[in-house]
Amino acid sequence: MSKFDPYNHLNISHDPATDTLTRPATTPTTPTNTDPTPGDPVVSKDVTLNPETRTWARIFRPTKLPSNDNTVARLPIIIYFHHGGWILLSAADAAAHTNCSQISSEVPAIIVSVNYRLAPETRLPAQHHDALDAIHWVRAQAQDPKGENWIRDYADVSRCYLYGCGCGGNIVFFSGLKAYQLQLEPLKICGIIMNQPMFGGVPRTNSELRFATDQLLPLPVLDLMWDLALPKSTDRNHRYCNPMADEVHRDLIKRLGRCLVIGFGGDPMIDRQQQFVTMLVACGVRVDARFDDLGFHNVDFVDSRRAAAVLNIVKEFII
Repeated sequence: MSKFDPYNHLNISHDPATDTLTRPATTPTTPTNTDPTPGDPVVSKDVTLNPETRTWARIFRPTKLPSNDNTVARLPIIIYFHHGGWILLSAADAAAHTNCSQISSEVPAIIVSVNYRLAPETRLPAQHHDALDAIHWVRAQAQDPKGENWIRDYADVSRCYLYGCGCGGNIVFFSGLKAYQLQLEPLKICGIIMNQPMFGGVPRTNSELRFATDQLLPLPVLDLMWDLALPKSTDRNHRYCNPMADEVHRDLIKRLGRCLVIGFGGDPMIDRQQQFVTMLVACGVRVDARFDDLGFHNVDFVDSRRAAAVLNIVKEFII
């Protein structure tokens, strides 16, 4: 019997009585930058999304704004959801902050990075609901003369994109399914970007078995993340984890707009991601699938060359 302890691997402990986690206190975070110095490409600030659920967002805006005929051109808006396997990190995470800053500067775009609720304290589908709250919040700011000025004055909400990394990729898929059923004008979702999206299932895939002892995401860690995130008394074949096994919602999937899916061959979830793309294509969804045989899960957060490659793919996708 394996002695591997996924709790030790993640440096967390779980209290089953309260269904809460004790998380590491040393995760690097980055403060906002509301008062830039010369040369800073981006400014950022934190705003409250929903006081009842205590969700908030970090907004990023380029310091150099493009203009047409001496009038500031409105920028596309990207609603962003960080990685962390449902149970870790925040919108202030240093890697997520850096990623959003680069996207905001290079696209350029207004970024709304959502600090959704974490599991197990709040289990799925709460994170999908937090995403919908964020979409409605962005729409409201654009229409309110007293709304958040970076959105009201600089964002083009008719060019809105949902972008998620890891579990964030799962969030934008399911919240996108719901959003495409809603009347959101003037906001229009023009595409969904899923960077190494997190999906699973009960039967093991070849890549899960091949990378069962992966240094970052060994199989017991992936299983634990799903155990802590999914509704209680369900398994990994629940549609929140394994939409490929869900035949009931295929008609909803057919309504999705453009999708970009990015993956790397060394990710234990690569087979799931490719199965996901196959499902989207079978439903008639316009999919741009970018899979690299090399690289591992979250490689673009630690390898500047891969980060630049992913950023270029995203820039090509955003109209």
